[in-house]
Amino acid sequence: MKTIGLLGGMSWESTVSYYCAINEGVKNRLGGLHSAKVAMYSVDFEPIEKLQHAGDWNRTAIILSEAARNIESAGADFLLICTNTMHKVAPDVEQSIKIPLLHIADATAEILVHEGIKTVGLLGTAFTMEQDFYKGRLSENYGLNVLVPRKEDRLVAHNIIYQELCLGKIEPDSKKEYLRIIDALANRGAEAVILGCTEIGMLINQGDTKIRLLDTTAIHAEKAVELAM
Repeated sequence: MKTIGLLGGMSWESTVSYYCAINEGVKNRLGGLHSAKVAMYSVDFEPIEKLQHAGDWNRTAIILSEAARNIESAGADFLLICTNTMHKVAPDVEQSIKIPLLHIADATAEILVHEGIKTVGLLGTAFTMEQDFYKGRLSENYGLNVLVPRKEDRLVAHNIIYQELCLGKIEPDSKKEYLRIIDALANRGAEAVILGCTEIGMLINQGDTKIRLLDTTAIHAEKAVELAM
């Protein structure tokens, strides 16, 4: 079994989900007392969040690259960045290490392509929804048509992530807002919706809507288990 490298803490709330999903995946495959071999580095999210909103992505890249090198030194065979937004600096992190990086957008896109989905909605932080590092990868590398919410709904989605979900707060009204935004994306032609922030799965799941949801945390974790095997 290979050792999975996890670069987490952004937020730690969703990193917990990664750790649980990966270990459950290994247990389901191997049975008994088997669990995943994991090398994890969890950063302090507060300074990174401030750098994100200040637009200082170069500094965030330095922090994550240093953490990635520590994970590599701990014996990881490949690396996951346990957040969608910070894949903004994935190229910098990749250049700083010798082990492969399992990109969260690639793992998600593979499922969309396999299912024959052409038009997909994207939810996440404003950085993920508005900048090109994520949706551009989906469209350019996989030929997907990516829809994002209207500007006012992007703000709603972003604020719920940072002001509630990253703090472990699950509010019924926020769930209703997310489901409303998902319906709006479906009405515009989305055949499925990517939960493109690793915390969103804490708020909504497939049982809440008939629209196909792709929980990137679960998908990323499952792909990690496959590679580790």
